[in-house]
Amino acid sequence: MFYGREELLEQLDAQLASPIASLVTCRGRRRIGKSTLIEEFARRSKVRYIKIEGLSPREADANQKQLDAFARQLSEQTGMPLRPLSSWFDAFARLDDAVADNERTVVFLDEVSWMGKYDPDYPGELKYAWDNRFKKHRRLMLVVCGSVSTWISKNILRNKAFVGRPTLNLLIGELPLRDCVRFWGKRSARTAASDIFDILSVTGGVPKYLELVNPRLSPAENLKSLCFTPGGILVDEFDDIFTDVFEGKGTVKRRILECLGNGAFSGKELAERLGVDNNGHLLDDLEELELAGFIARDGGINPQSGCRSRQFRYRISDNYTRFFVKYIAPNRDLIEKGLFRFVDLEQLPGWQSILGFQFESLVLNNIAALLRPLGLDRAALISAAPYRRAVHARGQGCQIDLLIQTRRTAWVVEIKRRKEIGAEVVDEVAEKVRRLGIGRRMSVRTALVYSGRLSPAVEAEGFFDVIVDAASLLSGGGESHP
Repeated sequence: MFYGREELLEQLDAQLASPIASLVTCRGRRRIGKSTLIEEFARRSKVRYIKIEGLSPREADANQKQLDAFARQLSEQTGMPLRPLSSWFDAFARLDDAVADNERTVVFLDEVSWMGKYDPDYPGELKYAWDNRFKKHRRLMLVVCGSVSTWISKNILRNKAFVGRPTLNLLIGELPLRDCVRFWGKRSARTAASDIFDILSVTGGVPKYLELVNPRLSPAENLKSLCFTPGGILVDEFDDIFTDVFEGKGTVKRRILECLGNGAFSGKELAERLGVDNNGHLLDDLEELELAGFIARDGGINPQSGCRSRQFRYRISDNYTRFFVKYIAPNRDLIEKGLFRFVDLEQLPGWQSILGFQFESLVLNNIAALLRPLGLDRAALISAAPYRRAVHARGQGCQIDLLIQTRRTAWVVEIKRRKEIGAEVVDEVAEKVRRLGIGRRMSVRTALVYSGRLSPAVEAEGFFDVIVDAASLLSGGGESHP
C-alpha cells in the first residue's frame, strides 16, 4: 500500500531533473515508510535503482560483516563479480564502477548508521567518495537513509566536512489524516469516523501500523488483536524499535518517555521527576528522542508579553509510543498470559480518558489540516502549539490544548473526544480564556475540534467562533460551522 507523499515525490522529481548529481538525506522514525518512499519514487521514475542496506547491529557483528553484506548486495543487483572488500574506500570505489553516466540512476544506502557503525572513518570515506567519485555522475541521485536520525544529523547534516553537499534533506513524518483513511479502502465510506479515530488514536499516521488494520473488524477487535493479544504485533513493537534506534543504551530515554506519558514537562521538571541533573546530558537525551520521532518540543509565543517562551515543554508526539507507555506496558504481564483476550475494552479503567488524550495528540500532529476550517490557511502564523502557564504568585495557571497566534489574534482551540459533549465545554473554555488574560492587546477567538455527539446547546450558546467536526478532516475538507 502506498498513499500520499505527493509533495515529497515532487521534491525528489525536481532533484532528479537537476543537471548535477544529487545527494539526498532521508530521516524519520522506524516504520514510517522511508524505504518505501524511495522505492516508489524509483519505480515511478523508471530509473536504474541500486539499494544497499546495512545489517541490523548485533554484538557479534563487525565492520567486515557490513562490508561483506555490501559486496553481496551490489553483486546481486548489478551482476558485477562478487569480490571481498577490505575497506569502505574499496566499497565506494566498487559502487562507483557500477554507476553508468548514460542513464538516470538512484543509489539508495539504507540504514546507513548500521552500515557505518563499526568504522569511525565511514563518514569521511563517504564524503571522499562523493567529492571524488559520485558527484561526477551528473545523472546520479545518492540517497542516504536511516532510522537513527541522530547519526545522520551528527555525521552528515552537522558535519563540517559535508557542508553544502546535501542537496535535499527529507524528514518523513506521519501521513496526514486524509491519507490515513485510505487504508480502509471502499469501506471508509461506510465506517463511522469515530471508529476510524479510535484506531488512528493508537496507530497515528504510521503506514506500517495502518497496513495491519483489518477494515472488516471493529476498532475493539483490531486493537485487541494488535495490542492486547499474546504475540500481537504492537505488544512488542516498542521494544524492537527502541532497541534498533538506541541499541539498548536508552535507559534514561525510556524513563523520560514513561514520565512524559503523564503529560508535558519542561526540562527542569523532567530532571526533578527523574532525579537527574538538568544538564547537557539530559538535553542530549531529549534531542535524540525528538530526532527519533518519539517526542515533540513545544515553545511558542507568550500571548501576554508577545515574547517567545523562555523554556520548551516536551510531550510524547508519537501516538503508538504514548499508548504503549500508558496502557500496554503496565498491563504487559496480563496481556502475555492471555487475560485481556476476552475483556471488553470499553470497560477497562480509564479507557475513554486515554482515548481522549490520544485523540488530542492525533489532532496536534495534524495542525495543518485545521488551518482551512479556521480561516488561517493563508494567514501568517507566529505560533501554533499547546500552551501552559504554571500557577505563580501573580496569577492563576492556564492550560490550552492548542493556541494558534497571528500578529493580532490568538485562537484558543479546545480538542475534545467524548461520546457526549455537553454545554459544560463552553464554561471550561471560557475559564481558559479568562485565565489567558490577554486583555485588549489582541483579539481572542475560540474553536472546538470534536469527535462524538455534540449537544445542540453548544452551538446555541454562540460562544465558539468555529466548531470543527473532526470527521471532516478525514476527507481533507476541514468543514466547520460557527
